[in-house]
Amino acid sequence: MREEILHKATELFLNLGFKSVTMDDLANEMGISKKTIYTHFENKTKLVEESTMDLFWFISNGIDEIVALKKNPIEELYEIKKFAMLHLKDEKSSPQYQLQKYYPKIHDALRKKQFDIMQDCVLDNVKRGMDLGIYRNNLNIEFVSRIYFSGVISIKDNSLFPMRIFSMPQLMDYFLEYHLRGIVTPDGRKKLNSIINSNQE
Repeated sequence: MREEILHKATELFLNLGFKSVTMDDLANEMGISKKTIYTHFENKTKLVEESTMDLFWFISNGIDEIVALKKNPIEELYEIKKFAMLHLKDEKSSPQYQLQKYYPKIHDALRKKQFDIMQDCVLDNVKRGMDLGIYRNNLNIEFVSRIYFSGVISIKDNSLFPMRIFSMPQLMDYFLEYHLRGIVTPDGRKKLNSIINSNQE
């Protein structure tokens, strides 16, 4: 039952936002009593914390599996983006913003974990791309990986990128192309263009 509550809560939080979903909503949605939820999670903050970490590890493990395939580094970034978008439900309700505003401690802990995981992943991606000659060989790898992380976080800022102007899938596509065009060699550009063209068909 604990796992079922966690998964349903995560789904509701992603679709409606962390602040918007109440324990009553969750109980009604699952057809159980609030008391049942409280026997597994002492309060809503605990539930929010566990659901964000559960989702974080699920996404991290999925990314690890994609990285383990050792695909072309450009392709790899598109696969990761596709996987993340599929499981983050396009973040319609801007849950990141609600998490930051109403649960700042949880948000900060999550941000630190995201940085550590993403940093390793992007460093590895950039090194392999340089070795293969599809990324420029004069890149400062530390800078590229940090600016990439900073961009991924920034495009989720609703005040900078309002949802009435951009959808999240659009933003992810724009950002990934922007990032890659800045670091590819002519060979890398050919690969990038073929991926973008096949995505548009």
